[in-house]
Amino acid sequence: MSVQPAGIESGDTAAAPAVPAFAIRNLTKMYGPVAAVDDVSLDIPQGAFLTLLGPSGSGKTTILMAIAGFIAPTSGEILREQKSITTLPPDKRNFGMVFQGYALFPHMTVEDNVWFPLRVRGVSKSQAAGRIGEALEMVQLGALAARLPTELSGGQQQRVALARALVFQPDLLLLDEPLSALDKKLRADLQWELKDLHRKLGTTFVYVTHDQEEALSMSDEIVILRDGRIEQSGDPLTLYERPATRFVADFLGKSNFLAGEVADREDGRFRYRIGGETFLQAGAASDAHVVMALRPEKLMVFNTRPDTANAMQGEIEQFNYYGANYHFKVTTSALGDVIVTVPAWRCEVEPRIGNRIWIGWEPDAAVVVADT
Repeated sequence: MSVQPAGIESGDTAAAPAVPAFAIRNLTKMYGPVAAVDDVSLDIPQGAFLTLLGPSGSGKTTILMAIAGFIAPTSGEILREQKSITTLPPDKRNFGMVFQGYALFPHMTVEDNVWFPLRVRGVSKSQAAGRIGEALEMVQLGALAARLPTELSGGQQQRVALARALVFQPDLLLLDEPLSALDKKLRADLQWELKDLHRKLGTTFVYVTHDQEEALSMSDEIVILRDGRIEQSGDPLTLYERPATRFVADFLGKSNFLAGEVADREDGRFRYRIGGETFLQAGAASDAHVVMALRPEKLMVFNTRPDTANAMQGEIEQFNYYGANYHFKVTTSALGDVIVTVPAWRCEVEPRIGNRIWIGWEPDAAVVVADT
């Protein structure tokens, strides 16, 4: 991920590229023969909400801890405004940190927990009173300043941890799966609050998660990691709609994968064959063998053959009802099992196992991906 050059006015020479607030260059971390992080480079613009996303063991937390200064890289650099801070101790970096497990002092009140990072910087409690109050109000805990952490809910404890990380006005806030210990509804509520807080403060956030929906809903930029390397990076819409590889399409959301042979090419589209059936796809095919990723929500279901470019008859093998949506597993002769997600309120087929239905999709519904 990189910062785009500034615009060029007519008659001007090319402007110098903007300097990222923070950057990683060729970062590698070895544990014996295993590379937890393998030659990773990325730019972090000022004020960005950047998420490191990947499965367990992909290297996302190792990168975060290297940025924080808690892990020394085997090679590579951590840069702040083009100056290396790779060997700078964590307490000299002025970075805030929020952990999954809150890490609050149980014998201290909420107020004293929030004061702690200021206290170690030599700020007295009387001097810090205003900043502590502002930080607690920012996370909607002003009325609970005198309570102990054990007297708070999980969500309230995480808010205290967030206030503590922000009270000293860090240059960068690092968040290591901070919502993963919370229940689903509370996690969704705090996602809204964190995003709103980021917008109001303008602080640069680097966020680690394995939750795809969390990454999509909160981030300006997402870096998808796999086996210690960057698989793909970009804004959420681009990554979801245009995954480059099978791994990205499968990890970021769900996809059906259609593997076929190119039958013929036309201007801006091509036909491909699977199991004796031919389908139409928008875009170009560089090889004779192609793999398409087709999101379940981009398929439609019908009782009769639809007037769509691509159609296939199948049988409902399973279905789940989620209130807003039905998820169908449809068995087809050519494509095998296909997952389809449709709004429940406008589903025209009867959700019954064994029901014969048609599925259809448009040529631009799928995207060609590398089969890796």
